[in-house]
Amino acid sequence: MPPSAPTRRQDEPSDLAAHEEDSIDALAELHHEHHRRTTTAQRVIDTITDHLGRPWGFIALAAVVALWAGLTAWVTRGGVEQPSFAWLELAATLAALFVAVLILVTQRRADQLEERRAQLTLELAMLADRKSAKIVALLEEIRRDSPHLADRTDPESEDMATPADAKAVVAALEERDPKGGE
Repeated sequence: MPPSAPTRRQDEPSDLAAHEEDSIDALAELHHEHHRRTTTAQRVIDTITDHLGRPWGFIALAAVVALWAGLTAWVTRGGVEQPSFAWLELAATLAALFVAVLILVTQRRADQLEERRAQLTLELAMLADRKSAKIVALLEEIRRDSPHLADRTDPESEDMATPADAKAVVAALEERDPKGGE
């Protein structure tokens, strides 16, 4: 059973502002949802990959290979052409294949989370752009309406009062770099 999304209890004191707490809770919920959708098979694969990727995983593998080779050499009195070494080679090849597949499966799942984060970052950046444009537009309106401020034309502020057109930005980037950064 996956753990529930970590949230701060309402009675706990916090040094963070409410909007910071909300942001942290939203990010924690993103991770919780990603882990909640994980299948049992994926959890098993992640656990195996995690253990194999630690220093003790390497040490255990090296110990098994050294023990196998040492016992075979001792039993056969140094005969390296024995079938046992061919079996060791086959076992190492199969283990490499399995580890490669484990890494690919684990990386695919990590990429899914990263894609969700990137999408969230893009959405937040676009929202911040729209909010900034609205703030500039309101400031310009205050400047025009206030009798205490000089009314002047500011083309840069007028441009900034309009949110960026994402499609136009993408088209301009592709025009400057037709290969798409490859």
